[in-house]
Amino acid sequence: MRLHRLDITAFGPFGTTQKIDFDELSAAGLFLLHGPTGAGKTSVLDAVCYALYGAVPGARQSGQGLTLRSDHASPATRTEIRLELTVAGRRLEITRQPPWARPKKRGTGTTTEKAQSFLREYEGPAGSWKDLSRSHQEIGEEITQLLGMSREQFCQVVLLPQGDFARFLRADAEARGKLLGRLFDTHRFAEVERRLTERRRAAEAQVRDGDAALLADAHRMQQAAGDIAEVPLPDLAPGDPGLAEAVLAWAAVARGTARERLTLAHSAVSAAESAQAAADRVLDDVREVARLQRRFTEARERATRLEERSDSHREAQTRMERGRKAEAVAPALDLRDAGEAEHRRALMAEAHARAALPASFADAGAPRLAAPPARRAPGGAAAARGPPPERGGLASARRAERRLGELTEERAGLDRQERADEDVLQDAESWLATWETTRAGLRARIETAQEAATRAEQLAVRRDPARARLRAARERDQLARDTDDAHEQALASRAHATDTRARWLDLKEERLKGIAAELAAGLVDGDPCAVCGATEHPAPARKIAGHVDRETEERALAVHQRADEKATEDERRLGVVREALAAASAEAGDTPTDRLAEQEAELEREHGEARAAASGLHAARERLAQAELEHERRVAARQKAELRAAARVSHRDTLDRERTLLEQELTQARGAADSVAARAAQLERRAALLTEAADAVRAAEDAAQRLKDADARLADAAFRAGFSTPQAAAAALLDDAAHRELQRRLDAWQSEEAAVRAVLAEADTTAAAQRPAVDLPAAEHSAESAARRLRDASSARDAADRRCAELDRLSARATTSVRRLGPLREEYDRVARMAGLAAGTSAENERKMRLESYVLAARLEQVAAAATARLQRMSSGRYTLVHSDDRAGRGRSGLGLHVVDAWTGRERDTATLSGGETFFASLALALGLADVVTDEAGGVRLDTLFIDEGFGSLDDQTLDEVLDVLDSLRERDRSVGIVSHVADLRRRVHAQLEVVKGRTGSVVRQRGVQD
Repeated sequence: MRLHRLDITAFGPFGTTQKIDFDELSAAGLFLLHGPTGAGKTSVLDAVCYALYGAVPGARQSGQGLTLRSDHASPATRTEIRLELTVAGRRLEITRQPPWARPKKRGTGTTTEKAQSFLREYEGPAGSWKDLSRSHQEIGEEITQLLGMSREQFCQVVLLPQGDFARFLRADAEARGKLLGRLFDTHRFAEVERRLTERRRAAEAQVRDGDAALLADAHRMQQAAGDIAEVPLPDLAPGDPGLAEAVLAWAAVARGTARERLTLAHSAVSAAESAQAAADRVLDDVREVARLQRRFTEARERATRLEERSDSHREAQTRMERGRKAEAVAPALDLRDAGEAEHRRALMAEAHARAALPASFADAGAPRLAAPPARRAPGGAAAARGPPPERGGLASARRAERRLGELTEERAGLDRQERADEDVLQDAESWLATWETTRAGLRARIETAQEAATRAEQLAVRRDPARARLRAARERDQLARDTDDAHEQALASRAHATDTRARWLDLKEERLKGIAAELAAGLVDGDPCAVCGATEHPAPARKIAGHVDRETEERALAVHQRADEKATEDERRLGVVREALAAASAEAGDTPTDRLAEQEAELEREHGEARAAASGLHAARERLAQAELEHERRVAARQKAELRAAARVSHRDTLDRERTLLEQELTQARGAADSVAARAAQLERRAALLTEAADAVRAAEDAAQRLKDADARLADAAFRAGFSTPQAAAAALLDDAAHRELQRRLDAWQSEEAAVRAVLAEADTTAAAQRPAVDLPAAEHSAESAARRLRDASSARDAADRRCAELDRLSARATTSVRRLGPLREEYDRVARMAGLAAGTSAENERKMRLESYVLAARLEQVAAAATARLQRMSSGRYTLVHSDDRAGRGRSGLGLHVVDAWTGRERDTATLSGGETFFASLALALGLADVVTDEAGGVRLDTLFIDEGFGSLDDQTLDEVLDVLDSLRERDRSVGIVSHVADLRRRVHAQLEVVKGRTGSVVRQRGVQD
């Protein structure tokens, strides 16, 4: 940067326009800016700074620029600074007009005009100036970019304030840090420290949140473990070192203990199952023995009752035997009765016949009443009549034939009963043969259903978290898409807001350019102008085509405001969506939604299958109960069938004996006929023919004879049957009803006796009866106790299984959390280490040096090295500036500055330098700082420098050495302006710019080398 020309008007102490030609002053390389105190030497430098940056050095900047106006200037003269310079190969002209209160053109008082700035560039080929900008902001950004320095850096590098550097030499580390921070713009390193601290806090918060979730899982595991936890949960808080390892170690111990308890529970269940099986077997044996003992007791009681009724049974047997014997006499009785009846009828017929006979035959005997010879023949009436005993036995044969039919039907009924009982026994045996398999299968179904119910409960516990994670994952995916959409919308809205603002600013600038025409539209002849106050308006401004009025500008402003509000709302919505996405991501984790959906579907499928399998538990139990009832019914049916079979054997024998007797009797009674009835019909027909052929006498005689014969046969039959008299045989004869009732009683007795003998003959029943009476309630109580112990053991095993599953699940989640927290912990450790190093609080940072201080220390070291090259020449090689990173008291290290005295060989603090030594040391430091800042600014060449005050503290020799150093700057084609009121410098430096003060303001006088 090289200054060419500076025009100052109504600025500071200068009431009129002052022109300074820096090209002429810089021709000698070294020029003097001098004048009495208060004349305005520093104001010249302020004018240069104001022209470049729109502001004077910080200590003199106040208000809005109104205090920059000279009090000596006339009211109508506007304050203006115009600076012409070359920077980065471009020749520019900067004009600055600060705001000023000018008199109103009409009326009294003043009106404030706004500040204005103009930037032009000289185009060599065209030989003219080109307007570049009239915007304060654009001009400031352009100059700052070209110079590569801020206003603070420029004031320290180009306008070297020696008093500041003297204070810099004596200042502490904090004060030096503030100055160097402004010069080298190291706030970005402070921002890095702040960002590292924020990242450390954020990472620490994430780690603490993860540790809190891990501790929550640990407490859940402790709750799930219950009283089996032998080691207490580690007493650590979120963020404590070793928390994850301690929780995982505790979880491993808890899982191991839980598995040991589960193994013990399985052993206990096995032992309880064995004990229950043994108790069930004992109970079955006791029940069987008790049943057999009851069966034997009942059989003995039945035998006793039979014994008590034995007399009546013998009487019934005797009566049945007499009845059967009487049945042998029955035909004779019937025959005797029939003969007697026939005899009476014959007598009546004889009387009737004799009554009907002619008198000659009335008293005729048999010979006379005999049939004629022609009608007599072998096989005639007498032969046809047959013997009386045969005719008398037909009634008994008929009864025997009826009884034989009943016996045949009864025997067929017994056969049907036998076949039915055989079917019952076969069905019972077939069913009972599969009973054990059926019962085992039903019990297996019950156990399977119980296991399925337990698994369904476990799967239900796992299904709800899986559903929650799936919902969160779906919400996370949707929010991710919403975030992308919101981000694009926010970018588009912000871009639109920027475009509308640029449009509004363009319209506003266009309106300001034509504001005169807008104001002129409201002018009325005779009324004062709002701008100049004149009442005459000879040439008011006219609106040009495309003029922007206030309404257009306000519409553009409204559009911009709406666009800005929309952009703000879109950005706020983006933040809300991002927060929701972070929450959903924290809940769902990084697992893809498809994978979570598959896991949830798998859990749902397994849960449905388990519930379906468990739904058959009640039906299986009912089926088992029905099967046990059916088993009891089948056993009872088999026993009854066996009893009926034993009773049928005796009854069948009785029937067979009776049938044999009846068949013999009927065979004898039928003779050659097919049946007894046929035989009887044949005899009756013969008797009828004989009766028709014989006469009453012969019939009566025959009847009488037959009656006599019947009495003889009856007596003989009764005797043979064992009866003393026929009357006794008749009394012993039984009718059919009495015979059946007596036979039923005898059969029942025989069946009961056979059944009792069968029971008493059973080996197992007899063996059970010989054993002591069993204690069935005790056996049932033992079996129930064994079942209860099995249920308790199963419940304990299920609880242990659920505990293991829950601990495994929580441990897996804790392991996943620890694995997920691993990168966060590493990030936190790394960021915390970097933040501690950057902030100077880490133990690794031995000198407690902050990052900004470290950077400034490097810059200070460069400045000290650059300043030493000049300080050695100024001090004849005596002094050298060195940087020190030792700590000063309790402060931080890194910004110490010492001077090495070559005469003594010792290093001491710069605060121990004398006034003159302090001046040339600070001058050397300022020049070194200018070189370093120039390099830092991108190598922008600074061809014009100003050094303010401090030369009065030097002796002649030191002054010559300092001037030699300054004069050496010309070797770099630089010009150096010395600001001083030391008289000796006016003799030594020929190019001078003198500031003369007066009552009407200060003026400048310039003298070049030729003068």
